[in-house]
Amino acid sequence: MVTVCDKVIECQKARLKRGFGIVEVLIAAAVLGFLYMAVLNLQTGNRDALLRIRGRDGATEVAQNLIDSLGSLGLASLSDEKIGMDEDGNLNPIVIDSIKRTWEGQPGIITNTMTVYYNAEITVSPDADYMSKTSSVLLGEDSIKHVFAKRLDVKVSWRFKSSTQSITVSGVIR
Repeated sequence: MVTVCDKVIECQKARLKRGFGIVEVLIAAAVLGFLYMAVLNLQTGNRDALLRIRGRDGATEVAQNLIDSLGSLGLASLSDEKIGMDEDGNLNPIVIDSIKRTWEGQPGIITNTMTVYYNAEITVSPDADYMSKTSSVLLGEDSIKHVFAKRLDVKVSWRFKSSTQSITVSGVIR
């Protein structure tokens, strides 16, 4: 026969085994909090990477547009007098400031507009691979040099956060 005392003890044991204790709930909340902070940090890093990549893609577009524009003008428009040669024969880059690119995007829940201002330096130089020399006994050695192509080095820079990012793209105009 079961006594009243045994039933009371079984009821107390059953009551102790139901549900979660406050300690388990606090530990679960702390673990979820750490996981939430890790996911938030991951999303912030992903957003910064996306913005950095988008800025670099815009710089590549700006550099390629400049090379294509100068290429469409032709080699004759890039004579040494026009491209920034000084008296000593040093190349002075052509500087173009504040080329603006804007993107509509959604890196996250909120739609954002990203605007980046680029600065470009274009250095045009005769390329030794694209130079022909003609020599004559009457006119002297290496008397005529003809450049039939020039090298373009376009350095595009832009600000991202607290640093200056830059890329360099090279091309040849024939």
